[in-house]
Amino acid sequence: MSNPDTPVPGAALSTTPASDEAQTEVVDLCAELIRFDTSNPTSDERACADWVVARLSEAGIESTLVESAPGRANVIARIPGTDPTRGALLVHGHLDVVPADATEWQVPPFSGEIHDGYLWGRGAIDMKDTVAVMLATARHFARTGTRPAREIVLAFLADEEAGGKFGAHWLVEHRPELFAGVTEAIGEGGGFSYALDDTRRLYPIENAQRGMAWMELTANGRAGHGSSPNDENAVTDLAESLTRIGRHSHPVRLIEPVRALLAKAAELLGVEIDFEVLGTLDQEAVDKELAKLGHVADFMQVVLRNSANPTMFSAGYQTNVIPGKATARVDGRFLPGHEQELIDTIDALLLPSVSRQWVNHDIAMETSFDGPLVDAMCAAVRAEDPDGHPVPYCNPGGTDAKAFTKLDIRCFGFKGLKLPHDLDYGRLFHGVDERVPLEGLRFGVRVMTRLWQSC
Repeated sequence: MSNPDTPVPGAALSTTPASDEAQTEVVDLCAELIRFDTSNPTSDERACADWVVARLSEAGIESTLVESAPGRANVIARIPGTDPTRGALLVHGHLDVVPADATEWQVPPFSGEIHDGYLWGRGAIDMKDTVAVMLATARHFARTGTRPAREIVLAFLADEEAGGKFGAHWLVEHRPELFAGVTEAIGEGGGFSYALDDTRRLYPIENAQRGMAWMELTANGRAGHGSSPNDENAVTDLAESLTRIGRHSHPVRLIEPVRALLAKAAELLGVEIDFEVLGTLDQEAVDKELAKLGHVADFMQVVLRNSANPTMFSAGYQTNVIPGKATARVDGRFLPGHEQELIDTIDALLLPSVSRQWVNHDIAMETSFDGPLVDAMCAAVRAEDPDGHPVPYCNPGGTDAKAFTKLDIRCFGFKGLKLPHDLDYGRLFHGVDERVPLEGLRFGVRVMTRLWQSC
């Protein structure tokens, strides 16, 4: 594994820095992107995709627009590199966003307004900020005649927020030739700053993702009158099973990216972590060790173990009728290498009358934290933020990267976003008053420009 804080020969930094024009227009590009209501599932991406095609064309970059279904639009473009013998780098971002209730927001969520040094709107951080950085960087390279170190394949994708059925997964299945020659990829899920203390920041770079195990549980019992005793009550059996699942404490499983991040944080904070204790079932001892890392421990809780949370419940049609069937949904997530453990745990917690079936079942993924691309990402961050410390990271959720792994593409999450220490970045995802700092957008262009020239 690479040492993220050690300069690496060959990870050359950019000799042509991002222009003032690119750093200025990235804000305007992001604002325009936000003004397209690409809410998924209530809208589609076509108008926004057409706009992306036009912005690329203005700079002389040809692109291909592909609809997987009416309105579900994806855009692919290629920028030739200086070394045609190297595999191409895929840089991908999605155009769709989750819906927003305007009555809950301080500003209209699709207005793209600027206040107090922030650009506000749905998609500001998930992930039209990154799409804007991709566009601004590509336009900068085209205007200046700058060539990336290797061929860059840009993908602006549909439907990520609903699983990529009309986006990444559809393209991989139906148009794999669009990604010919691609060996590595970067997308969402990492590269943002996380305050370590008052002056220093971690930059988690995603090299792993938890897998998805969404399931529907069905309890079958004996229907009857609500006033009569019934020891085969489907509602009772399902509720008991859900309670068992929701209150179950999954053991800590330290996969390599999580261990590496914890170790780096401990080193920077000047504390010692006993990793043998973290691997025990003594939750009190585990919590005591993690407490040494302060708020970093809170940040990491979600990727220390598998998880399963009941989220939906449906049963009955009348108060005085015991239904014969009840159903519920559970959001299960598993760490790389621990899928079967989650499945076996759930099955052991279910009562005999309760069965399960998959609603959405997707892979976990993990790649090593090494190689020229990792070196280049780390170097680009350090060049723009000397107090920044890149570290490996496991994304607790999932992204379009899961689709691209099917093409044997090595995937990472990296956006290059420096955040104010008082901004709760995690709560803004799919939340109210989503916003991105203007300087964060400009920082992203500078980092991406360095990366493309050195990767």
